Amino acid sequence: MSKLNELMARGTELLGSDYAILCGAMSWVSERHLVSAISNAGGFGVIACGAMTPELLDAEIAATRTLTKRGFGVNLITMHPQLFDLIAVCTSHGIGHVVLAGGLPPKGSLEAIKASGAKVICFTPTLALGKKLVRSGVDALVIEGMEAGGHIGPVSTSVLAQEILPELAGEVPIFVAGGIGRGEAIAGYLEMGASGVQLGTRFVCATESIAHPAFKKAFIRASARDAIASVQIDPRLPVIPVRALKNAGTEAFTAKQREVANLLDAGTVDMAAAQLEIEHYWAGALRRAVIDGDVENGSLMAGQSVGMVTGEESVAEIIASLARQAEAALQTRG
Repeated sequence: MSKLNELMARGTELLGSDYAILCGAMSWVSERHLVSAISNAGGFGVIACGAMTPELLDAEIAATRTLTKRGFGVNLITMHPQLFDLIAVCTSHGIGHVVLAGGLPPKGSLEAIKASGAKVICFTPTLALGKKLVRSGVDALVIEGMEAGGHIGPVSTSVLAQEILPELAGEVPIFVAGGIGRGEAIAGYLEMGASGVQLGTRFVCATESIAHPAFKKAFIRASARDAIASVQIDPRLPVIPVRALKNAGTEAFTAKQREVANLLDAGTVDMAAAQLEIEHYWAGALRRAVIDGDVENGSLMAGQSVGMVTGEESVAEIIASLARQAEAALQTRG
């Protein structure tokens, strides 16, 4: 057994994959083609359910099953109004791993997932929440730093890893995410106690990714400093910062916040409706960029590791390269 396999053993045992490399759930990108390709290449693909209806998720899981015989997971957003219906869809398909993102799992959701025999993986932005989730019975955690793309927290990956891994890595497998673009970084986090990693940005330009050619070209041209976090202009609005490549769409989001704040002032919408309007904005803006190729006005959600995306490669090539780099780093360190 290689050193890499040895350090990833807990992660691969949990996932049933060759490598403990999760694919980050990216709306419109982490769908049947990319998910199946990642699982087929030895990683672990995860469908991004996002705002899908139960019917759409049902069809997506079925379609993914036709493309791979390997295991894959489903990422569900905890604030989805039909969360329990989505869990039921996962159960009906015998999905073995459900990833919950977007906040504290609502009462009964963990139990509903575990009743089907599936493993539950949750995100934790703090050590305190991580401890609470472990007590609640989650099977694994993902700690994701602010270098990641999409919705982000305020703390960097390296700080979260130092804070959480020594405390909780002995309790459950932990996957580190955010800003990871090379195998040397994977090796470092494994040596710190992680059981695996999660990567999103690195897979966007895979040949199997359905992202529009213009979207991929924007990633390949970008440097790390081009992936910036959105700014919250009104403290009343529960806006979670989003990291994306700067473009006209970035400015449009600032204008959207002002518009929603004015609606709040006028009493036209309540806070829940305001938050929903913001989320719908992101879903639409992301689709315009990923699917339609409108890279000027759409949302180019990307992590800071985008600077390490230098061309289009197959998923198998990406995973093999990451594994070679990680193994070489571990051998060098002894």
